[in-house]
Amino acid sequence: MPPHLDLSTTYTHADMILSSRNSPRLSLRRAASYTNDRGPMSSTSSRFSFNHLISSPPPSPGLPALVPRHGKLAPTRSKRTYLRGLVWLLGVLVILYYGFSRLQLDRSKKQVGWETHAGDEYEMVGDSELPNFPTPVVVMDKRGRTKWTVSIPLDATFPLEPHQYAEICTQNMEVASHVADMHAHVHRPHSHYGYYHVDPNFMDVAVAEEHGLLPGPKGKTSMKAQDGSVVGEYADSLIIQEVCETSMTFVLETSNAGLGKTLMMLWTAYGLAQKEGRAFFVDDSRWAYGKYTNFFMPPPSQMCRPPPRHEMLPCPHHARHLVVSAATAVHTFGGAFNEEFEDARKMEVYRQKNMFDFARAGYEALFHLSDSDQNYVENRVSELTSRTLLDPPEPQNGLIIGIHVRHGDRHPYEFQYRDSYVPLERYGEKARDILHQTFNGTGPNGDENMAAEMRSVFIVASDDPDVYESDEFSHASRAQEQIRLASKAALGGSQPTAGSAIRKFVDETVGWEGGFFSGMFWSLGKPSSIPVNAVATPDTKLPATEEAIRLRELVGRAYLMDLAVLGKASDQIVCTVSSMGCKLLAVMMGWENAIVKGRWVNIDGDFEWKGVAW
Repeated sequence: MPPHLDLSTTYTHADMILSSRNSPRLSLRRAASYTNDRGPMSSTSSRFSFNHLISSPPPSPGLPALVPRHGKLAPTRSKRTYLRGLVWLLGVLVILYYGFSRLQLDRSKKQVGWETHAGDEYEMVGDSELPNFPTPVVVMDKRGRTKWTVSIPLDATFPLEPHQYAEICTQNMEVASHVADMHAHVHRPHSHYGYYHVDPNFMDVAVAEEHGLLPGPKGKTSMKAQDGSVVGEYADSLIIQEVCETSMTFVLETSNAGLGKTLMMLWTAYGLAQKEGRAFFVDDSRWAYGKYTNFFMPPPSQMCRPPPRHEMLPCPHHARHLVVSAATAVHTFGGAFNEEFEDARKMEVYRQKNMFDFARAGYEALFHLSDSDQNYVENRVSELTSRTLLDPPEPQNGLIIGIHVRHGDRHPYEFQYRDSYVPLERYGEKARDILHQTFNGTGPNGDENMAAEMRSVFIVASDDPDVYESDEFSHASRAQEQIRLASKAALGGSQPTAGSAIRKFVDETVGWEGGFFSGMFWSLGKPSSIPVNAVATPDTKLPATEEAIRLRELVGRAYLMDLAVLGKASDQIVCTVSSMGCKLLAVMMGWENAIVKGRWVNIDGDFEWKGVAW
């Protein structure tokens, strides 16, 4: 009879918890036959037992108890768990920060406003179409990166108006800052960059066209001539030259009536272009004085042709093709230019050596007058030089002392003369002092060399006709006599006499009393019904008549020949540094003669030579 299994006994919940404390006599150990015991073959076998049930693998001692064990602390979290939680928290915060930053930038991307120093406000509005006016635009390349470039309509007249070039430079700075903020995901204050800083977010016009971000002109490779009057471009040549890799085009148009500032800027721009390896061109489309070649020989020819006009940009400076003009002088020759090229290791005027060299390079390459004027200058210089020669065995010849007097609307720097002019007596005294210092002790007996002094010559150039007639310079020679600017008193004889039966037509006499005034220049060639007023505000945008261009050309040629004779003939020069003509004469003399040897003498206070004024 099989054994009877009694299951009537019940067990409580406490009896079912396996605990070494509650059941100290219960011992679970692994049977030796665990791996081999397969249990009974049948339920009726006499060898039936519960060993195979009791011999099951013991529970893992690492399993946690359902209730805390008395006398032991609850398990604590490890440092690694806290570190993981901290990393997750930081990640969430970073994601939220970038998300809110992107929303803010996207909100400001649609409309960005800025204001210029003049108070004009500009606004760039996101649009899928390019504007029909010159302006910087924000584009996105094929990789989804935000860039900026400058869009100039293909049908825009070249050159642009001066104020448009100035606005492009102002807007470029703001757009460049905005795009940089988009890349950094934060707004950063404007940074001060060096002159040769390269903006990684700027895309040149030609590159933008290659990527299809800007429309390019059709038939680019066969383009020859375009708008504007670029001197040196061979528009009618049978050989089509390649477009220059980099270039600089100087636009002569300016609202300044004077020729001196334009010359200094032109020379300096040429020297800068040579340093940077750029081809150099000159545009005279709207120059107030007329055509460049009426005054100068064409600039040195280039082995390439200018780029399409819409690729010529005033800013940034690292653009492939630059346009430089008086309107953008503050950007091209401003503070960053001075910081880059001033020699901080030197003192006083010697800090300006690099800028002087730029201007000197431009003078040597560009200051070649037209054939007739150049021939006259050379003959005049030879004539003045021959007057100073002494026969042998005299050891020294006489000196040629050039004197440049600027009146008109240019007043001295020196405080006591700022509302008038430096007295003519000061020019004469300084010239005589130079003679005495040069020839004192050089005579045959160690005394003053009177023969050389008597052979010395004073030559004068001035914008004021009355200077030549003054007592101080009555014995001096004019620098050139080819073209004279006369006063009304000198031209009185040209007026018709009263009561004459036959009245001849005579143009209204325009005198230059007091020197060169901007208002007087802009009024040249106007109808006689328009009053000529030297202090009136001129309208520089009125188209010039043929008569106006003819008169302006005469004024410009007279000024250039005055400078040419003084610069080439003079052994020493006396002038006022407040005048741009005085600064140009220093460049024409050269650094060694003018600055190192001190043969360029300024009598307008303790001021030094400086180049481009902006």
